[in-house]
Amino acid sequence: MADLKCVLLVDDNHMDIELTLDAFREAGHGELLHVAPGGQEALDYLFGRGAFADRNAFPIPDLLLLDLKMPVVDGIEVLRQVKSTPLLKRIPVVILTSSKEEGDRAMSYDLGANSYLVKPISFEGFIEVARTLGSYWLSLNVAPPET
Repeated sequence: MADLKCVLLVDDNHMDIELTLDAFREAGHGELLHVAPGGQEALDYLFGRGAFADRNAFPIPDLLLLDLKMPVVDGIEVLRQVKSTPLLKRIPVVILTSSKEEGDRAMSYDLGANSYLVKPISFEGFIEVARTLGSYWLSLNVAPPET
């Protein structure tokens, strides 16, 4: 990997955030991993609003890991806004959620999610997910051209 990749993790569960961060570091993909602890924070980050206006400190992510079940602004609304905004719509969005509901999966894909993963229960499972996500989305995948 020649240049550092920015990943934005959007999740409101502190334990899941720590588990995901640890798993990404353990898998060797902890570079530039930013956390938005909710949907509104994610939208502020993605649109460069308020505290996130400095694009050097808060670059547009190369990958968005998005939980669905969050209060106030949920993951579906974040996904809807990302995929309807020309500057953001090409960012790969991986839904990383506890939801196994068919309706959530269908809605996510209908709105343009690139992948849908159910959070593993074990730390080892999280490491494997982090390793696979990092290998594919941050190394193997050829990113789309900038808009």
